[in-house]
Amino acid sequence: MAPRIAASAAEAVAGIADGSTVLIGGFGNAGQPMELIDALLQGGATDLTVVNNNAGQADEGLALLIKERRVSKIICSFPRQSDSWHFDGAYRAGEIELELVPQGNLAERLRAAGAGIGAFFTPTGYGTQLAEGKETREIDGKHYVLEYPIKGDVAIIKALTADTKGNLVYRKTARNFGPIMAAAAAQTIAQVKSIVPAGQLDPENVVTNGIYVDTLVEIANPATPVSQQKKDK
Repeated sequence: MAPRIAASAAEAVAGIADGSTVLIGGFGNAGQPMELIDALLQGGATDLTVVNNNAGQADEGLALLIKERRVSKIICSFPRQSDSWHFDGAYRAGEIELELVPQGNLAERLRAAGAGIGAFFTPTGYGTQLAEGKETREIDGKHYVLEYPIKGDVAIIKALTADTKGNLVYRKTARNFGPIMAAAAAQTIAQVKSIVPAGQLDPENVVTNGIYVDTLVEIANPATPVSQQKKDK
């Protein structure tokens, strides 16, 4: 079945409900679906569990969701950096829960969800606070920690181009978590710069197959982000 093509970012994310687990693509700002995040912010969904590489930056994108206390829990690898003040404030106030996951484990837990893997053993984190309360096992003389998949109710990701069947092509490192998040979520919403007729994409360049994509929205000329609009006033 071909994906739905939404007329706007707001229409694309309108079905995201309170309490959803939302996988958000991006490594810092690279590949972060800013327009979809802004639309989610304006849409009102709250009590979200967000999975992302970090916990937002400065005054845009994911950071604004955290600032407005719309995120009750974040699962990420890098929660703190020089401009993560909104996460810092929420965390110190006890208003957001943090699950810290090493970056490789984060990627593999997402990939496992998409691949139908029930759980896996990894040496990363063994002997640290990150392994407390988790099952461990010695295999061939090496110690491992049991980790479980991270599944999402919805993934919001950014790609460069889509065709009408939902196949996605990414721009360089903006790909990052997009492909594994698309496979790990019950539904995937992708913002793209352009949507072309089926058959126009080189199959060898397709990274995410259309079977994983439920909704597309074309954002050829991104509007000024909500964060920048506030700065300009």
